[in-house]
Amino acid sequence: MAISRKAEERALDADERDLVASSHHPALQDLPDAELSRLVGLVRDRRSKARDRAHQRRREMRGKSEARGATPSGRDDGSNAKLAVLAMATRRLNSEQERRRRMAGKASLVEAAREALAMKEASLGSAPADFNSRHARTGMRSKANTRPDDLIRPMERGRLRKVASVAQARRDARPE
Repeated sequence: MAISRKAEERALDADERDLVASSHHPALQDLPDAELSRLVGLVRDRRSKARDRAHQRRREMRGKSEARGATPSGRDDGSNAKLAVLAMATRRLNSEQERRRRMAGKASLVEAAREALAMKEASLGSAPADFNSRHARTGMRSKANTRPDDLIRPMERGRLRKVASVAQARRDARPE
Protein backbone atom coordinates (compact mmCIF):
# COMPACT_ATOMS: atom_id res chain seq x y z
CA MET A 1 0.00 0.00 0.00
CA ALA A 2 1.26 3.46 -0.86
CA ILE A 3 2.19 5.80 1.95
CA SER A 4 1.43 9.48 1.50
CA ARG A 5 4.16 12.06 1.91
CA LYS A 6 2.27 13.57 4.81
CA ALA A 7 2.26 10.21 6.61
CA GLU A 8 5.97 9.84 5.83
CA GLU A 9 6.75 13.20 7.37
CA ARG A 10 4.72 12.33 10.46
CA ALA A 11 6.59 9.05 10.98
CA LEU A 12 10.17 10.30 10.47
CA ASP A 13 12.53 12.72 12.17
CA ALA A 14 14.26 15.56 10.29
CA ASP A 15 17.36 13.63 9.13
CA GLU A 16 15.29 10.69 7.98
CA ARG A 17 12.91 13.02 6.14
CA ASP A 18 15.82 14.36 4.08
CA LEU A 19 17.01 10.85 3.25
CA VAL A 20 13.55 9.64 2.27
CA ALA A 21 12.82 12.82 0.29
CA SER A 22 15.90 12.19 -1.85
CA SER A 23 14.67 8.63 -2.50
CA HIS A 24 11.57 9.91 -4.32
CA HIS A 25 11.69 10.03 -8.05
CA PRO A 26 12.51 13.43 -9.45
CA ALA A 27 15.37 13.81 -6.97
CA LEU A 28 16.41 10.18 -7.24
CA GLN A 29 17.19 10.27 -10.95
CA ASP A 30 19.43 13.31 -10.55
CA LEU A 31 21.70 11.62 -7.98
CA PRO A 32 25.12 10.47 -9.17
CA ASP A 33 25.98 6.80 -8.69
CA ALA A 34 28.33 7.38 -5.75
CA GLU A 35 25.73 9.46 -3.91
CA LEU A 36 23.07 6.83 -4.63
CA SER A 37 25.26 4.10 -3.13
CA ARG A 38 25.92 6.22 -0.04
CA LEU A 39 22.20 6.97 0.31
CA VAL A 40 21.33 3.26 0.03
CA GLY A 41 23.71 2.48 2.89
CA LEU A 42 22.30 5.23 5.11
CA VAL A 43 18.68 4.30 4.51
CA ARG A 44 19.43 0.61 5.09
CA ASP A 45 21.07 1.48 8.41
CA ARG A 46 18.07 3.57 9.47
CA ARG A 47 15.69 0.81 8.36
CA SER A 48 17.63 -1.77 10.40
CA LYS A 49 17.49 0.44 13.49
CA ALA A 50 13.76 1.02 13.01
CA ARG A 51 13.18 -2.73 12.53
CA ASP A 52 15.09 -3.51 15.73
CA ARG A 53 13.22 -0.81 17.66
CA ALA A 54 9.83 -2.06 16.39
CA HIS A 55 10.78 -5.60 17.39
CA GLN A 56 11.81 -4.40 20.87
CA ARG A 57 8.53 -2.52 21.30
CA ARG A 58 6.51 -5.60 20.31
CA ARG A 59 8.45 -7.64 22.88
CA GLU A 60 7.75 -4.98 25.53
CA MET A 61 4.05 -5.03 24.72
CA ARG A 62 3.91 -8.81 25.10
CA GLY A 63 5.89 -8.59 28.36
CA LYS A 64 8.81 -10.62 27.02
CA SER A 65 11.48 -7.99 27.71
CA GLU A 66 12.18 -5.11 30.04
CA ALA A 67 10.98 -1.66 29.09
CA ARG A 68 13.62 0.60 27.62
CA GLY A 69 11.82 3.64 28.95
CA ALA A 70 10.03 4.31 32.23
CA THR A 71 7.00 2.28 31.20
CA PRO A 72 6.56 -0.50 28.65
CA SER A 73 5.26 0.50 25.25
CA GLY A 74 1.52 0.42 24.88
CA ARG A 75 1.37 0.72 21.10
CA ASP A 76 3.88 0.41 18.30
CA ASP A 77 2.06 2.20 15.49
CA GLY A 78 4.76 4.87 15.14
CA SER A 79 7.66 2.46 14.94
CA ASN A 80 5.78 0.28 12.45
CA ALA A 81 5.00 3.33 10.30
CA LYS A 82 8.65 4.43 10.39
CA LEU A 83 9.73 0.92 9.43
CA ALA A 84 7.26 0.83 6.52
CA VAL A 85 8.39 4.23 5.22
CA LEU A 86 12.07 3.32 5.40
CA ALA A 87 11.41 -0.06 3.78
CA MET A 88 9.62 1.62 0.87
CA ALA A 89 12.51 4.07 0.49
CA THR A 90 14.97 1.16 0.47
CA ARG A 91 12.91 -0.59 -2.18
CA ARG A 92 12.88 2.54 -4.36
CA LEU A 93 16.64 2.98 -3.99
CA ASN A 94 17.34 -0.69 -4.72
CA SER A 95 15.19 -0.64 -7.84
CA GLU A 96 16.92 2.54 -9.05
CA GLN A 97 20.31 0.91 -8.50
CA GLU A 98 19.15 -2.17 -10.39
CA ARG A 99 17.76 -0.02 -13.22
CA ARG A 100 21.09 1.79 -13.55
CA ARG A 101 22.98 -1.51 -13.45
CA ARG A 102 20.81 -2.94 -16.25
CA MET A 103 21.22 0.26 -18.30
CA ALA A 104 25.00 0.13 -17.90
CA GLY A 105 24.98 -3.54 -18.88
CA LYS A 106 23.00 -2.81 -22.03
CA ALA A 107 25.28 0.09 -22.90
CA SER A 108 28.39 -2.05 -22.44
CA LEU A 109 26.83 -4.80 -24.56
CA VAL A 110 26.09 -2.35 -27.36
CA GLU A 111 29.63 -0.95 -27.12
CA ALA A 112 31.13 -4.45 -27.26
CA ALA A 113 29.00 -5.29 -30.30
CA ARG A 114 30.16 -2.11 -32.05
CA GLU A 115 33.80 -2.93 -31.28
CA ALA A 116 33.33 -6.48 -32.56
CA LEU A 117 31.75 -5.18 -35.77
CA ALA A 118 34.60 -2.73 -36.26
CA MET A 119 37.17 -5.51 -35.71
CA LYS A 120 35.33 -7.78 -38.16
CA GLU A 121 35.15 -5.10 -40.81
CA ALA A 122 38.83 -4.31 -40.32
CA SER A 123 39.78 -7.98 -40.73
CA LEU A 124 37.79 -8.29 -43.94
CA GLY A 125 39.70 -5.42 -45.45
CA SER A 126 38.17 -3.54 -48.33
CA ALA A 127 35.79 -6.28 -49.49
CA PRO A 128 32.96 -6.66 -47.00
CA ALA A 129 30.76 -7.96 -49.88
CA ASP A 130 32.74 -11.23 -49.95
CA PHE A 131 31.64 -12.13 -46.45
CA ASN A 132 29.71 -15.19 -47.61
CA SER A 133 31.08 -16.25 -50.96
CA ARG A 134 29.12 -19.50 -51.32
CA HIS A 135 26.53 -18.23 -53.81
CA ALA A 136 25.21 -19.95 -56.92
CA ARG A 137 25.88 -16.99 -59.17
CA THR A 138 29.66 -17.37 -58.89
CA GLY A 139 29.61 -21.16 -58.61
CA MET A 140 29.38 -23.32 -55.53
CA ARG A 141 32.47 -24.39 -53.65
CA SER A 142 32.54 -27.82 -52.10
CA LYS A 143 32.21 -27.95 -48.37
CA ALA A 144 34.35 -30.45 -46.48
CA ASN A 145 32.49 -33.29 -44.79
CA THR A 146 32.68 -32.78 -41.04
CA ARG A 147 30.95 -36.06 -40.15
CA PRO A 148 33.34 -38.52 -38.48
CA ASP A 149 34.13 -41.80 -40.18
CA ASP A 150 31.79 -44.63 -39.20
CA LEU A 151 33.69 -47.36 -37.34
CA ILE A 152 31.06 -50.08 -37.80
CA ARG A 153 30.97 -51.91 -41.15
CA PRO A 154 27.59 -51.65 -42.90
CA MET A 155 27.45 -55.47 -43.21
CA GLU A 156 27.77 -55.86 -39.45
CA ARG A 157 25.08 -53.26 -38.81
CA GLY A 158 22.68 -55.07 -41.15
CA ARG A 159 23.44 -58.43 -39.53
CA LEU A 160 22.72 -57.05 -36.02
CA ARG A 161 19.49 -55.45 -37.22
CA LYS A 162 18.34 -58.75 -38.70
CA VAL A 163 19.26 -60.63 -35.48
CA ALA A 164 17.19 -58.18 -33.44
CA SER A 165 14.17 -58.45 -35.75
CA VAL A 166 14.26 -62.26 -35.72
CA ALA A 167 14.44 -62.27 -31.90
CA GLN A 168 11.49 -59.88 -31.70
CA ALA A 169 9.49 -62.07 -34.11
CA ARG A 170 10.16 -65.13 -31.92
CA ARG A 171 8.96 -63.24 -28.83
CA ASP A 172 5.83 -62.09 -30.62
CA ALA A 173 5.05 -65.64 -31.86
CA ARG A 174 5.15 -67.21 -28.36
CA PRO A 175 1.83 -68.42 -27.04
CA GLU A 176 0.58 -66.51 -24.05
